[in-house]
Amino acid sequence: MLLLNLVALGAVLFSGAVNASVQIVSGGSWTSPTNGLHIQAHGAGVIKVGSIWYMIGENKFGGSAFQSVNCYSSTNLIDWAFVGAILPLQGSGDLGPNRVVERPKVIFNSNTQQYVMYMHIDSSSYGEAKVGVATSSSVCGSYTYRGSFKPLGFESRDMGLYKDDDGTGYLLTEDRSNGLRINRLSADYLSVASNVYTWKEKYEAPAVIKKNGVYFMFASQLTGWDANDNKYSTATSLAGPWSAWANFAPAGTNTHGSQTTYVLPIGDMVMYMGDRWVSGNLMSSTHTWYYNWSLNAAAGTWSAPPSDNTYEAEASANTRTTGTQIVSCSDCSGTAVGYIGGSGGGTLQFNGVSSSATTRTTIRMRYTNGDTTQRVADITVNGVTQKIAFVPSASGQITGIASITVNLNSGTGNTLKIAGSNGGYAPDVDRILVPVS
Repeated sequence: MLLLNLVALGAVLFSGAVNASVQIVSGGSWTSPTNGLHIQAHGAGVIKVGSIWYMIGENKFGGSAFQSVNCYSSTNLIDWAFVGAILPLQGSGDLGPNRVVERPKVIFNSNTQQYVMYMHIDSSSYGEAKVGVATSSSVCGSYTYRGSFKPLGFESRDMGLYKDDDGTGYLLTEDRSNGLRINRLSADYLSVASNVYTWKEKYEAPAVIKKNGVYFMFASQLTGWDANDNKYSTATSLAGPWSAWANFAPAGTNTHGSQTTYVLPIGDMVMYMGDRWVSGNLMSSTHTWYYNWSLNAAAGTWSAPPSDNTYEAEASANTRTTGTQIVSCSDCSGTAVGYIGGSGGGTLQFNGVSSSATTRTTIRMRYTNGDTTQRVADITVNGVTQKIAFVPSASGQITGIASITVNLNSGTGNTLKIAGSNGGYAPDVDRILVPVS
């Protein structure tokens, strides 16, 4: 939002030994290996079932209007397989054309054995301000929509969902007129039973975690699609009293350009998930912040990545076929290689890529894409090809970043070849960054 990308909260993270070659790369194109497209799970939540995490969020490929709620699965929180659209566009009603469906979150009800999804439901003018409810017998299966309502008669916009240790469910709801609210759900989670707490301050996009008996509420200020310094508050009871709001990212960074969508506990650490909204082209919104980092989800540990070797696209050691061109790029490290793919079918191959071990590694690619839609390239590393998505990069002169996880061989004989996919153009390529170890 990426996813997706994810940010680690340093104050509550505990370091440990992990494979630093496989990384989460924040703020860039994040490709699902099963469909070769940029992950569309904006405003997402994550739920773990058995040993598998599921990320459920908004599909924004076609803009702001509702298209579907998507589900992705992962065993490591790095590689996300697209499972399907679990709540698709319908012909009319709340889930019909030109409707707003945002911030889907799912919790499991042990009494009914149902997965329950809450989401923000609205008109295109944001004049309704309701929550919608859907249920399914499987976490990533087809959901049945059960309708929408205003919780306890109050407006609800950017919202969240929380399940406490005792199984009680809570709707975290932004009531623009009266403040941020915590509402207790009914035993089956399908309706709101009562209000638990209301802040007078105006916050939205709430997310709650509990650690060592203390609740942490994270939320965003109200600045539309523009980022701001998100805040957090703590309490030993959801009914309060709650502490004064404070920054959890450095002041003035606008939470590293993001807005809270979810906070995920992993072992003894937590992982902040934030959307970097691109209001003019929502499908290209990415996720944030810690530039690149390595995660051992099973152990609940993380580490900073190793240093990189940098390989420039225009270097003489590389192989370029007819049709490619050296192009100017104001934000590149030098120049870039463009016109890869398309009618000319040009390709670019990086030669002599070095690895200190035979291992699975995340390579980062800096690129430009001046289109309004993603470009998809076929990336072949040591003979193995995968599709990688590259979302628009502002004016096309600003470099974006994409992550490519591949198998490298020990030594300097590795090659990485870039070609257009299905007759389309690949992005203009500035350079690749490969972990030293």
